[in-house]
Amino acid sequence: MLPTTRYAKSGSVHVAYQVFGNGDIDLVFVPGFVSNIEIDWEEPHFARWLRRLANFARVITFDKRGTGLSDRLEILPTMDERMDDVRAVMDAAGSKQAAIMGLSEGGSLATVFAAHYPERCSALVLWGAFAKFNSWFPTSDRLESFFEYVEAGWGTGANIGVWAPSKKDDAEFHKWFAKRERASASPAAAAALMRMNMMIDISGILRYVRVPTLVVHRTDDPVVNVEGGRYLANGIPNARLLELPGTEHLPFFGDNADQLTDEVVEFLTGLRPAVSDDRVLATVLLTDIVGSTRHAETMGDRRWRDLLDVHNAVFRRELARFRGAEVKTTGDGFLATFDGPGRAIQCSLALIASVRSLGIEIRTGLHTGEVEIRDRDVRGIAVHVAARVAALAEPNECLVTRTVKDLVAGADVDFSERGKRDLKGIAEAIDLFAVVPRR
Repeated sequence: MLPTTRYAKSGSVHVAYQVFGNGDIDLVFVPGFVSNIEIDWEEPHFARWLRRLANFARVITFDKRGTGLSDRLEILPTMDERMDDVRAVMDAAGSKQAAIMGLSEGGSLATVFAAHYPERCSALVLWGAFAKFNSWFPTSDRLESFFEYVEAGWGTGANIGVWAPSKKDDAEFHKWFAKRERASASPAAAAALMRMNMMIDISGILRYVRVPTLVVHRTDDPVVNVEGGRYLANGIPNARLLELPGTEHLPFFGDNADQLTDEVVEFLTGLRPAVSDDRVLATVLLTDIVGSTRHAETMGDRRWRDLLDVHNAVFRRELARFRGAEVKTTGDGFLATFDGPGRAIQCSLALIASVRSLGIEIRTGLHTGEVEIRDRDVRGIAVHVAARVAALAEPNECLVTRTVKDLVAGADVDFSERGKRDLKGIAEAIDLFAVVPRR
């Protein structure tokens, strides 16, 4: 289930915020230039990163005034007003003191807040952040190009290659990025906010930051020059600089994304996650469209592609509803994981019912076992088992292993035995069961 969006009152302005996770510390996440805290959860890698934060902290995040779900403004806010927003959100969330993590432009606000309110800030994490605006836009030509993009292309996601180089050819991410632009600010608002950002220079207050500080930056960050991170680390007393190779600005992409997040966890808690390449118990879901080749031949490429797009949207909607994590598409199906087999079963049944209205049928397979999470992919024998089980399912059937069945005893479903089956690549025969929803 996704976090509930609520509103904190900061003066006369309503600031949208969310609280999720139940860790031992409070962590306020200050987003970058523009944001939409509900749209963020629709991107699987972003959602996974947020959940990792929630594993060790009670996370409080918000849309800065003038962006996302917070009140739009006729007058640009001052830094003081934005600091008031942080305090208002913390008060509304019942947080007296929290670690503050600022991403990109949000790092400047986080730094000023930490300097002014050390009693409310236990630690400071600055990710891809800067003290002076010219670390973001070093030349007038580059800044002018941004304004031209806002005027002609805002909402298309056409500048995706700057923000997420590894995803510039990913059609699904491109659509999400474009949607997030539109949902975060209008073109006029984006331009006005950038003009406000042009005035950012917090270099004079860095020496007054007295809380433990970690500065995280990738050496070849294409958005904020690494010199901006180095400047912060040099200017804040006793700050630690964590600089690693990479060309990604966003924290949830890049080969070292998990390593960097582990470092943040260790900095804030004193404890490093036991295994950086996560090995966790998960319920693995594999889906497959029945007769996909026949459908494609009958409908033609364009109509089939359109239908797949609708199918994918339905899948992601149900996945979000039942707290699943998308791993990847398989062409005409999906691989996803769940932290509970009951939700995986309910999601499978909802998917089967939803796509039937599109004139297609799917088969789904579930298995619970240990998986290894590496490079935003999942691996291990559990994935292979789930794939073999899905291949044996009948149209409109959710087929599961005994492990799944035994873990949901007492749930509002029944099972029909399908017997033992030898699965390719699996040493022992496995008991299979079809899910039978109770009427």
